[in-house]
Amino acid sequence: MRPVHDIDAIILMATTLSSKRRPAELVEIVAAADLLQGSIPFVEKLGEAIQRLSTLGLISAAEGRFGLTPAGHAIMAKQRKKADTEELIIGVRSSLAAHNPTEHCAPIDLPPEQLVAAIQAHKATRKAPGKNLLMPKPKLDRHFKAEGRWRRVPAPR
Repeated sequence: MRPVHDIDAIILMATTLSSKRRPAELVEIVAAADLLQGSIPFVEKLGEAIQRLSTLGLISAAEGRFGLTPAGHAIMAKQRKKADTEELIIGVRSSLAAHNPTEHCAPIDLPPEQLVAAIQAHKATRKAPGKNLLMPKPKLDRHFKAEGRWRRVPAPR
């Protein structure tokens, strides 16, 4: 039995999130992992997770972009749609533990310089004044009363 790490589930979920319409760049996967986890993964853990997932045949790379393979789509399709992030990580981890690849796939080995460049690019876009769609929206600080209720006329007795 092989060990399944939390970062594997997060990277698989981040790849799913960032490659919905087209294969994603490494920066987009890092941004999606930051959105899901709340922090940017370490360079070594990110590289090892991509290598493990590609060896299992769940992530593929073409022309510097990453996407899910049909086996990866099958694992993500099994997950509950209304689950929160923690439940989803647990579900993906259990699916990864139960996954048995039929064939051995070539691992994707990314140099640490490329991983560091992707993390630095994400940090730079996070500080930029532009709009980053992968970052969560800030919650509005509402007053404890619903707006406009204090203006209503009280009901007659």
